[in-house]
Amino acid sequence: MTRVSIFSSPLLLGFDHVERMIERATKAGSEGYPPYNIEQTGENDLRITLALAGFSATDLGITVEDNQLVIRGKQSDDKERIYLHRGIAARQFQRSFVLADGIEVVRAELRNGLLHIDLHRPRPESQIRNIAINTTDGGRSDTLGVTGKTGGSR
Repeated sequence: MTRVSIFSSPLLLGFDHVERMIERATKAGSEGYPPYNIEQTGENDLRITLALAGFSATDLGITVEDNQLVIRGKQSDDKERIYLHRGIAARQFQRSFVLADGIEVVRAELRNGLLHIDLHRPRPESQIRNIAINTTDGGRSDTLGVTGKTGGSR
C-alpha cells in the first residue's frame, strides 16, 4: 500500500523536510523514560526538564543533530556494591526532541536530580525580495528592476 502524504500537493514545494520532522517527532514521542516537562519561560524561551535521579553530569550527553535535540544517559554500574534488593534500575536512555529551525540551546543544568535545558527562539526577520524578470524581445535582452531585503537593494 502506498502512503499518501499531506505534503504531496504540487502547491507545497520543498516541505519534505517538514514531513521528516513530523515522523521523527512521532517516533520520539513514544518513548516513556525519562519523564519530562516542557514549559514556556518567556515570550521566546522554553525549558525542557527531565527527571534524572541517580545520574551525574558525567553520565549524560546532550547533542543537537539535524534540528533534533538528543539527550543520552548511561549510568556506570558500581561493581563493588552487593545489592540485597535492586529496585532502582541503572539503565541507559535516549530522549529526542525535534527543534524548529532557528531554536538555539542556551544552556543545560543538572540540579537536584533534574536536568534543565533552556531553549531560545529568536524573532524571525521579515524579508521581502523582488525577483528580476528577464525579457527577450526581438534579440534584445533586458533585466527589469531587482530589489533585495527590506532596507536595501540587491
